[in-house]
Amino acid sequence: MSYYHDARMEKLFEILEQPRNLEEIDLKESFIRNLILKTIASYGNIKTSKLNEITGLHFDILEECINKLEKDGLVFQTAGGFLFATVEYTIKEKGVKLAGKLSRENSYVGMAPVSYNEYFEIMQIQLQGRLPLYIPEKIIENTFKNVIGVKITKNILVEAAIGGKGFIIHGSPGTGKTYLASKMSNLLPPIVMPRYVEFNENIIQLFDPDFHKIRPEQTEDPRWVKINAPFVFTGSELSTLKLETNFNPNMGVYDVSPLIKANGGVLLLDDLGRQKENPNALLNRLIVPMENKKDMIYIKGSPVVFHSYFIPALSTNLDISIIDEAHLRRAPIQVLLEKPSIEEIVEVFRMNLEELGEEYDEEAMERFIKVYSPTSEGGERLKPTFAHARDLAQIAQAVRVMQGKSKIDLDVIETALERHILVSLQREYTPELFERIFENKASFK
Repeated sequence: MSYYHDARMEKLFEILEQPRNLEEIDLKESFIRNLILKTIASYGNIKTSKLNEITGLHFDILEECINKLEKDGLVFQTAGGFLFATVEYTIKEKGVKLAGKLSRENSYVGMAPVSYNEYFEIMQIQLQGRLPLYIPEKIIENTFKNVIGVKITKNILVEAAIGGKGFIIHGSPGTGKTYLASKMSNLLPPIVMPRYVEFNENIIQLFDPDFHKIRPEQTEDPRWVKINAPFVFTGSELSTLKLETNFNPNMGVYDVSPLIKANGGVLLLDDLGRQKENPNALLNRLIVPMENKKDMIYIKGSPVVFHSYFIPALSTNLDISIIDEAHLRRAPIQVLLEKPSIEEIVEVFRMNLEELGEEYDEEAMERFIKVYSPTSEGGERLKPTFAHARDLAQIAQAVRVMQGKSKIDLDVIETALERHILVSLQREYTPELFERIFENKASFK
């Protein structure tokens, strides 16, 4: 068994077999029938194979419920053959009226949810005894295979993953803080989660394709989805409102907060100090979820507990003193990123060009090196950052294409350097003055 699909996960897959009748499923029959009716109403005419695809309900459950809807005079068959999967249904006038009433109360149409009790139990099974992790060396190697240097930092992140401890990662802009934090979730085992949860016939959406990456191995019950450990990130746009669960009237679902979406993975609060709100006011919202590994949300006034078992990662390029000691205790591991060396910058630049499929002259590479070399060696002594290496590779590619050349040469590099705003500013000021200017802007904010 592999790290990402071990014996424990295999056992969980056995538990999550697809329900084949109304006695096996964890939802009320009335809820299922209403969901099917609303779906037929929204499509007008629909085959049962499509209904199966949309709702994730087994054909036997669909057949049992649709037969009852037919007997109640709500829907009728319009086409189809011997196999139930080929049968097509439409809705009657009586069904249209009922579906309209149901949609006004709850407009959700889509994948059948999992009951709240089922969600809580299955998640509890996965999270109990999760720590300490035993991470194979191969997983660690693959996680950091494209990360240049920072050996000590990599070891610290592995230790944080093993113990599930939060960390604060800080250092100058362009040192790779966000990039390194994003690698953290690859060290963690995957998790199985429901796409949607039903609570008192309200729908709570857990799965978010922006943060939840689906694994190739999936359970038999399509209402559940196996994902890589989530990496959920927020930046300068973060507010206390965005840390809450909010109702989406267009979808008819409650969209859970990042604290719950990060369950089983990593939650990165990036660029702390750049938000409109005080960073400690934002972090105050995280205290209970970080301590208890659970968060309370409110569904039509009713409190409901959801799992929020995440590793908190705090990132800033401002002075670390902006964060209160109480919050540092909950992210007790320090990751300080120093400015990279010229050798590391060159290696990252080469790697980015190779990933872009770009060929280059050695003369062009030598020119890139001179940008960061001391003046005593004929260089410009600019401040090297990993962000420069990435951005300049992408700019050079665009310049090369624009100039109609087959590879990056000296002229392409010169033009790319002129295009890069931070390179231009550092050329205008000395590196020391450049750094003081941006530090003063940060302090002023």
